[in-house]
Amino acid sequence: MAPHLVEVAFKGKRKEFFLWDGEDPPRVESPVIVEVDRGEDFGRVHAIGERAATRCGGCAHGCGTTAPERKLLRMATPEDERRANELPDEDESARRKASERVKAHALVMKVSDAEWQWDRKKLTLYFTAEKRVDFRALVRDLAAAFRTRIELKQIGVRDEAKRLGGIGRCGREYCSASWLPELRPVNLQVAKDQHLSLNPSQISGACGRLMCCLRYEHDYYVQSRKRFPKEGRILVTSLGEEKVLANDIFGDRVTLRGPEGDTRVVPLAELKAELEQRATMVVEQEDDAPVSESATETVLEEDAPVPVARASTPSSAPAPRLVTPLPGETPAAEAGERRPHRRRGRRGGRRGRPGGETPGGETPGGETPPSAPDGE
Repeated sequence: MAPHLVEVAFKGKRKEFFLWDGEDPPRVESPVIVEVDRGEDFGRVHAIGERAATRCGGCAHGCGTTAPERKLLRMATPEDERRANELPDEDESARRKASERVKAHALVMKVSDAEWQWDRKKLTLYFTAEKRVDFRALVRDLAAAFRTRIELKQIGVRDEAKRLGGIGRCGREYCSASWLPELRPVNLQVAKDQHLSLNPSQISGACGRLMCCLRYEHDYYVQSRKRFPKEGRILVTSLGEEKVLANDIFGDRVTLRGPEGDTRVVPLAELKAELEQRATMVVEQEDDAPVSESATETVLEEDAPVPVARASTPSSAPAPRLVTPLPGETPAAEAGERRPHRRRGRRGGRRGRPGGETPGGETPGGETPPSAPDGE
């Protein structure tokens, strides 16, 4: 018969998986004695059967596809429970003594919790610190004081809140301490997507970090906003150009502001129908627009040479564009023959200026300027 997979909970919301070789698995919340490193420990059954198998593959403390190596030894007796009930007072006393030794060693760390193993063969101390701490001398001092094996574990502030527990601003126990299986990271972008206040005092939990519940509805906000126009976008509605001020994803309403500053609230379905009707009207107007018969179009054949008009401008200048005259207009070529182009040089413009020609037609040096060639 295959052994049963059992999840056991310990102090501080710590959970581990064990194997039970008995015929029937123990009931949930039953006190049990389990096998641990160098001894035995006391805990209570948290999950069995399919639920335990699902949690084992999906939780952070799970064992994945491999079976756990440690076993659930036996059911706890009333005497075992009595000894376990004495541990909380001893844990608090050990935490205070450890805090005093930390101050004596001048270490920048905070001892947040202590946990005695049920058989008193090991004492685990949990602490928080901003940086890494060299506590080797502290461990030797604590081992001499408690006469047992000492284990120091550094945890984060969110893990500290999970171990100690408490009541949040919603009036319920911390999610991390009650049901949240895994502490996922929460960044400021999650609050921005939900249009929440960025004031740290309003979106932070007891641990000083962003609240875990900010992530619960984040996916819903992201998916819902895809149905709405972006805020700040200009929409062309039946009243003209209007700017999107706000979106109400719960009421499916959009707040618009017109060009004169007046605002209105429109249901999302009506706004979409209005925009579709407006787009249909624009397409129909483009299809029904008359084509001007007076305008003609010049089509150049691919093999026909393109005539290039001579100009007095340098060769680097682009060739003039050929424009087809409308009925009643004079072609540009004929107008050029009847009215010859008159070139305006710089000679007349600089007459009488310093460095230019004198009124007598001589330069300041007494030389006569050369005459312009004929035909220009």
